[in-house]
Amino acid sequence: MTTQTAFDLVFRNALLRSSATPVDIGVKGGRIAAIEPKLAREAVEVDLGGHLALPGFVDTHIHLDKACLLGRCGHNHGSVSEAIRAVAGMKKDFTVEDIYARGARVLERAIVHGTTRMRTHVEIDPRIGLRGFEAIKALKRDHAWAIDLSLCVFPQEGLTNDPGSEELLIQALRDGGEVIGGCSYMDTDPNAHLERIFDLAQEFDVDVDLHLDFDLDPSWWHLDEVCRQTERRRYQGRVAIGHATKLSALPPERLKAATAQLTNAGVAVTVLPATDLYLMGREATHNAPRGLTLAHKLVENGVLCSVATNNVLNPFTPFGDASLLRMANFYANVAHASVSDFDTCLDLVTDLPARLMNLGDYGIKVGNPADLIVLDTKDSRFAIAELPDILMGFKNGRQTFERKRPTLFSPRS
Repeated sequence: MTTQTAFDLVFRNALLRSSATPVDIGVKGGRIAAIEPKLAREAVEVDLGGHLALPGFVDTHIHLDKACLLGRCGHNHGSVSEAIRAVAGMKKDFTVEDIYARGARVLERAIVHGTTRMRTHVEIDPRIGLRGFEAIKALKRDHAWAIDLSLCVFPQEGLTNDPGSEELLIQALRDGGEVIGGCSYMDTDPNAHLERIFDLAQEFDVDVDLHLDFDLDPSWWHLDEVCRQTERRRYQGRVAIGHATKLSALPPERLKAATAQLTNAGVAVTVLPATDLYLMGREATHNAPRGLTLAHKLVENGVLCSVATNNVLNPFTPFGDASLLRMANFYANVAHASVSDFDTCLDLVTDLPARLMNLGDYGIKVGNPADLIVLDTKDSRFAIAELPDILMGFKNGRQTFERKRPTLFSPRS
C-alpha cells in the first residue's frame, strides 16, 4: 500500500495496457502519485469502469497553419508539387486571425479525439513571413490546458533558392521554435539545404524533422545525405523524416539495406497515410501503388516510427478529422497489418511517437503528468480493430472533455 497521505483525485478501475486487471491511479498536484489495485485513500473519484486508459495520442506531424482550405482554393487533385503551388497561391493572403481560426478548428477536434501531445509544422518564408508562426504560438498558449503543442519551423518551398527564408527561420528559432524542418526536394540544391538545416539545428540545439523522399521513384533520394549528416553531427535519436514514400517502392533487398541504414543512423520515420495514399500513384491507370511505407515492419527491424495526420481538408489531403485512432485503423487496413500487429499499430500513435519527440514525461507512470484518455473498450487488443469512442480526457489531472455514450431509443422502451 502506498504511503501517500492524500490525493487530489483517484481514477478507479482503470485498465492499462500493462495490467491484466484494472488498477487505481492516484493523482496529486497534477501528477501521478500512485498506481495500485484498490487505493485506500479518500479523494475525488472518477470510476473508469474497467475501460482502457491511455496517456493520450501523440501526433508527430500535422500542419495546422494550412488546414481547412478546401472551400477557398479551387484545387481538385494533383501531384505534391501542384498541391504546394495551390497553397502557395493562397499563403501570401493568410492573416494571423485566419490561421488561428482554421488551426483551432483542427486542434480542438484533435483534443476531443484524444490527442494530448502534438508537433505541428509551421511554414516560414517571405510570402507568409512569421504570421503563421505567431498564430500557432497563440494556439499553443491558448490550448495548453488540454494539449502540449510543439512548433517545428520549416521552409516548404526551398531554402537556398528562396532569399530571406533563412533569416526568418533564425528569427522564429530565437522566438520559440522548438524543432527545425526542411523540404530538400523543393530546393535547387538539396544537399546544401540539408547542410544548412543541420547547421541551424546544432546552433539552436533543436531536433530535426524533415519532409523527405516524397515520390515513388527509388532511383534517387536524399536519405543517404540525411543519414550522413545525422551521424556526422552525432544527432542520432534527434532526426525524423516524414513521408519517405520511396521506401514503399523498394524491392526487398534494397529495403533491407535502407532499414539497416536508418537503424544505424538513429533516424526515425513518420508515415502519413491519408496524404501518402491520396497523392501517390495518381497517374496509374490500373494496379495503382499504395505509396505507403510499412511502419510496423520497419519497427520490427529496429526503426523508430510513428503514424500521423499531416494535412486536414486541404489540397494535400481533402479529408480528415484529426483522429489518430482512426488514422491508425486506416493504416492497419491499408498496410495489411495482421491481428498480431494491432498492438504495434497502437504503439505507432502512442509510445513510439512519444519516443520520436523525446518526451521524457509521457506515459501513465508515477511522477508523470496525469494525462490520460479513456476508450470505450475493456480490451486493449480491440482499440485498433473496433475504433471505440474516446469517452473522456484529462490533462494534468483536470478533465478536458467528455463524450456521452450514444443512447438507442427502441420502440419497445
